[in-house]
Amino acid sequence: MNTWRNASLAVTAAALLALTTACGQDKGTESPNGQNVGNASPAGQAGSGYDTDSGYGSDTGYGSDSGAQSAKSKQAGQLAVWDSKKLGKVLTDSEGFTLYRFDKDTASPPKSNCEGDCAKIWPVVPAGNVTAAAGTDDAVIGKVTRADGTQQLTIAGWPMYRYAKDAKPGDANGQGVGGTWFASDPNGKKAAVNADGPAGAEQADLAGLSVRKDPELGNIVVDKRGMTVYRFKKDSAWPMKSACTGACLSKWPVVAPLAKNDVSGVTTKGFVTFNRPDGLRQQSIDCWPIYTFSGDTKPGDTNGQGVGGTWYAVSPEAKLVGAPK
Repeated sequence: MNTWRNASLAVTAAALLALTTACGQDKGTESPNGQNVGNASPAGQAGSGYDTDSGYGSDTGYGSDSGAQSAKSKQAGQLAVWDSKKLGKVLTDSEGFTLYRFDKDTASPPKSNCEGDCAKIWPVVPAGNVTAAAGTDDAVIGKVTRADGTQQLTIAGWPMYRYAKDAKPGDANGQGVGGTWFASDPNGKKAAVNADGPAGAEQADLAGLSVRKDPELGNIVVDKRGMTVYRFKKDSAWPMKSACTGACLSKWPVVAPLAKNDVSGVTTKGFVTFNRPDGLRQQSIDCWPIYTFSGDTKPGDTNGQGVGGTWYAVSPEAKLVGAPK
């Protein structure tokens, strides 16, 4: 009896291991819990505008003294865009750390006004070895020469920084500090709902992934903005592989990684982060990479449905909706 029980447990364990590795990565990367960009708790709202608290708060990442020093010289690499439930689209470096802009800087002409102690708390992002995020215009990438002669990355003219109290990818603790520091969106604007425009309607309070009943398609998955989520028939789940690369991504942006607790009514089977060869990190459900469509301009649009006979909305079970059998 014990032999049978042990064999059964071994088979179960093997099946679970297969589920995490069958998605096509050496190690299935579980989506982080509670790491959504925009869960900011602005601190140190000092009159200086750059947070005068001398402590960096954490022993890891950019949240430590040593982290702040390394961040000073750490190049951004492949930029990426994260979808924040509170802030919209947020620009990050290749490791997922939020990039910020300072209201006391200028974009035209580009000039940084964060020096000395300010630059210890807000380490500058060096220019060089920077690649535009997929689906964004590389013309916004530039550089400015600082007072000390070093060159700093700019986005649409705005100098870019990290924040020493962001301890892990997905943190946005610098949002709103001093009323002058804001996460940057992909075009150098302030990454917040209507931050660069008049006050107005806020985004719907939706989960990162949820279900909407479409009058024609039935139950389909939508993101936190209410935008339809799609799958590409040319992708594969086992092994996990995306056939949408290069220019394709400008039309079909990837859905950024989400926490499992930010999902409502959608399967969390095979809910892993796909570490793409191009450096982007993409959410998958049932091991299928998922996307949105640039041709959808408002919640409820399904303009990507059936495009090319290869793109289809996704059911809550991660199946293709309306695809020919």
